Amino acid sequence: MNYLINNQPKKTKAFIAGVNLNDPNFDYYMTELRELALANNLDVVGQASQKAENIVSGTYFGVGKINQIKNMARELYPKVLVINDELSPTQIRNIEGMTKLKVLDRTELILEIFSNRARSRQAKLQVQLARLQYELPRLHPSENNLDQQRGSGGASGGFANRGSGETKLELNRRTIGKQISAIKKELKDISKQEEIKSARRNNSCLPQVALVGYTNAGKSTTMNELLNVFSDEANKKQVFEKDMLFATLDTSVRRIDLKDDLSFILSDTVGFISKLPHNLVESFKATLQEAKDADLLINVVDASDHNMVQMVKTTQKVLAELNITDMPMITAYNKADLTERNYPQIEGNDILYSAKDPESIRQLANLIVKRVFDNYEKVNLVLPLSDGKNLAYLHEYGQILSEDFKDDGIHVTVRLSPKDLDKFKTNAI
Repeated sequence: MNYLINNQPKKTKAFIAGVNLNDPNFDYYMTELRELALANNLDVVGQASQKAENIVSGTYFGVGKINQIKNMARELYPKVLVINDELSPTQIRNIEGMTKLKVLDRTELILEIFSNRARSRQAKLQVQLARLQYELPRLHPSENNLDQQRGSGGASGGFANRGSGETKLELNRRTIGKQISAIKKELKDISKQEEIKSARRNNSCLPQVALVGYTNAGKSTTMNELLNVFSDEANKKQVFEKDMLFATLDTSVRRIDLKDDLSFILSDTVGFISKLPHNLVESFKATLQEAKDADLLINVVDASDHNMVQMVKTTQKVLAELNITDMPMITAYNKADLTERNYPQIEGNDILYSAKDPESIRQLANLIVKRVFDNYEKVNLVLPLSDGKNLAYLHEYGQILSEDFKDDGIHVTVRLSPKDLDKFKTNAI
């Protein structure tokens, strides 16, 4: 329960713990777990870890480590024990029984954060679906009231009561199964609507650029600053940004109009994290469709974080799970202002920048132009004087270099995409 203090909810004290199976990235995962706990309004008061060759099937930790955590908890007064891995129902019940603390595993913690942050109908349904898929295999007869009657009566009575318990369990499973089916159907309908919107954007011939990367690396800030630098209506189009994990789960799409009449569609996708629950990856495939349809990905990385390399690997792993491979990419190392390195710097397809620095944003835009407009060609066209529709199209989706109204038509020098080159081939001179 949260209590309001000066209009702010009081944070619940939490203790984090995990088992290290000789994993070189274990410390990184524990740091990440702490950040996840903070993102869920938990106050981390302590942590513990155990090195082991294998996980103990019934209790996750060895009994000695559980007793140690129990003794530490007596001094620190946490209410919640957050575990670095996904646990089985048996492990959760046993640890709770031995420590007298509420146990929250990593998967459920992430699900809680996603549930609190979802805003759109699509995001809320995706989180609800992932939660139901997480809960379904965790249903257990002992959680049913009927199951408490098993020990009474004779052999036939015991059998009958056990059957009642199992019937209740199956009823719960069917109920969740129906909910999952209903949510999948609604998500499919929403997905169709999003596909129509995406198709319209693709048919516009404007290049599609998607921001991807680790959560809290600065994707939303990058989008907002691109809007600030290049859009006259930036304040009307800002996306939500905050210095915390999973500040937003909804994909935002904006049109960026650069100088020289160059424009592209930019999407800001949900952030990634290590050990992202598989059900969430599956649930958010529709949300990440923007990344799959993109002409260019911008992998935003926090250059000030010493776990930067691991974050890049995490993003690559999640993209691979989504079958997003072999796609043109810019690796954008953000938050250079928090390091001692000079910025902005561009080396090949990499940029070191600060999303809060206008010059960095202009350099990033130049790099985007170089990547997505590289296959555009400059052509000379002549349009009929009455062809205002195609002239407007060229202004909307091409880069007009010159325009001259003459007796024989409208002479236009324009830079076009390969798709539009074919569209206007009969007008070329």
